Amino acid sequence: MLRVSNTFMGGKCVKLHEYQSKRLFAAHGVPIPGGDVAATPEEARRIAEELGGPVVVKSQVLVGGRGKAGGIRLAQTPEEAEDVAEEILGLEIKGLPVRKVLVDQAADIRQEIYLGVVVDRANRRPVMMASSEGGVEIEEVARTNPDAIKKVTVDPFLGLRGYQTLSLAKGIGLAAEHHRAFGGIAQGLYEAFLAYDASLAEINPLIVTAGGELLAVDGKMVVDDNGLFRHSDLAQMRDVDEETAAEREARQAGLSYVQLDGEIGCMVNGAGLAMATMDIIKHFGGGPANFLDIGGGAKAERVAAALRLILADPNVEAVLFNIFGGITRCDEVARGILTAFEEVKPTVPLVARLVGTNEEEGRAILEDSDYHLITAKTLAGAAQKAVAAARGELGA
Repeated sequence: MLRVSNTFMGGKCVKLHEYQSKRLFAAHGVPIPGGDVAATPEEARRIAEELGGPVVVKSQVLVGGRGKAGGIRLAQTPEEAEDVAEEILGLEIKGLPVRKVLVDQAADIRQEIYLGVVVDRANRRPVMMASSEGGVEIEEVARTNPDAIKKVTVDPFLGLRGYQTLSLAKGIGLAAEHHRAFGGIAQGLYEAFLAYDASLAEINPLIVTAGGELLAVDGKMVVDDNGLFRHSDLAQMRDVDEETAAEREARQAGLSYVQLDGEIGCMVNGAGLAMATMDIIKHFGGGPANFLDIGGGAKAERVAAALRLILADPNVEAVLFNIFGGITRCDEVARGILTAFEEVKPTVPLVARLVGTNEEEGRAILEDSDYHLITAKTLAGAAQKAVAAARGELGA
């Protein structure tokens, strides 16, 4: 895999817009075009007047295919930039509204290069990749022409070395006069990758201009949620339009939640156990409706918030509680379940597996309640019962 998602490993990542990513790259010495971001057509015109000459007006949405959707346009004059910005700001691209545009100086492009850094989880190292086929999604290059992608693995204790950037430059056929500039940009990109706890940092394309300069005209960065406690400024850059209402509520409640398209709601403590629960549901023919990790030591209030999220999904036909009591106490989880039931009356079958700390107390709390829960002692048994319940083969 060329890109690695942290979606199911302790939280979602924060994807930054192009203008945000490029500004962070520039702080580490990566050259970017002159430009600024605008939220209105009038602001776009003012920026174009300040820049002088042709500009590129680019929609700022966190999806690919912006150009094909009409979200990237060239404007020769400030008046044209204003008109183009008005059109782009009225677009919705792949379901996301365009709320801002980036107005950049247009560049005379002679060559396009891809340059990126990702986390290689298998090798437990960052990997820097470069390709002479810039301006194209790197996954497409990997599929159609994998030999065009050159890679170097970075030892985190030594950092990115000069001989490695030189190897990349030569590997993609970059002219010798650009090797020094390319090496500096590669170092700056890697420094930004480390500084902001990124799981992905890429420039696509990194261009060679007619004047022989190297310039990052597009940029993307994905920041690991687990590092946001060190970067409160980056947390504020999160685009809430990318989240569903449920995912936004989960984040505010401190839950790791991702909405999926299955029919069995899952509430689990621990990311690894949640992944295993989703896998075994699929194994027995069902589909998970969500990834939800309530975390270790979750109290009743958090469990209640989690269950409200699950039951608010109209696609959910059954709910599976899979709790392994270690730090999290089973009786606390049971109380949270009943608290949620008082607020959101469940109308779907409920399957519970509570194992570990205070499991007997937890089971007793559920059994003494007015709600009928289907119980199971093993994960396989719980998953089978949840799949059957979702199909209407077990009573609620």
